[in-house]
Amino acid sequence: MKNTLLLFIIISWTLALQAQDKPAYVLYNTKGKKVKYKKMIKQLDQADIILFGEYHNDPIAHWLQLEVTQSLAPNNDLILGAEMFETDNQQVLNDYLTGRIDQAALDTLARLWDNYPTDYAPLVNFAKANQLPFIATNIPRRYASRLFRQGISSLENLDDEEKAWMTPIPFTFDITLPGYQAMLDMGGGNEDFPKAQAIKDATMAHFILKNYQKEATFLHFNGTYHSDNYEGILWYLKQAAPNLSYATISMVLQKDIKKLDKEHLGKADFIICVPENMTRTY
Repeated sequence: MKNTLLLFIIISWTLALQAQDKPAYVLYNTKGKKVKYKKMIKQLDQADIILFGEYHNDPIAHWLQLEVTQSLAPNNDLILGAEMFETDNQQVLNDYLTGRIDQAALDTLARLWDNYPTDYAPLVNFAKANQLPFIATNIPRRYASRLFRQGISSLENLDDEEKAWMTPIPFTFDITLPGYQAMLDMGGGNEDFPKAQAIKDATMAHFILKNYQKEATFLHFNGTYHSDNYEGILWYLKQAAPNLSYATISMVLQKDIKKLDKEHLGKADFIICVPENMTRTY
């Protein structure tokens, strides 16, 4: 009996070591120190608004988004929201959440991303099952595209209904922020290129705050570039509501995830480091 028990312990210990030898991700804080998942959740519990930055095709991000949502739900009044839903689709999303339409109707009526069924449906269905709000926060793409092609003045003549789907126009734009500066360089000096990104950030911040409720926790899902380095959405949130508490999550890809590369330090409060050869969802 003792030999059997000893053998079981040895096998379990060996399997545990093997599992640790090939982790799917390592979690770090902003200074590059490894952090346990439970400690992250404990700190996220204290935030009013959480921005979860993802790579859109990363399976670890999508799995962890659902895990974090489920972990926060017991102790928080959650409000979920996402870049992946445009504001003019809110009524259709509400109809699905309340059972007035089914998944087939949602597929038909809403502009869902191609990877919705695998990557975002679990979050929406969690909200539906638990009667949680799910907020469409992103500006309709056609208006961001119009700004890029025709400038901000092209949005000023929209009717009131259309203007209600975006941040109030005109909106504050700080071209000196490093993220927008990088886009300015990529766009050959065309300021409307980063401004089209900024109106997305400003609109998402606007609708997060519009739907935030006191004593609740707003958990928002967005691409990493919209919140990395405490810029983007977070910059706009802090301009409008500096007294709320915020937390950010980002993710990075590295060949070796045992130590966070220096270039990734300071990207977010918590950084999910994933092997660069991780399978993509598309």
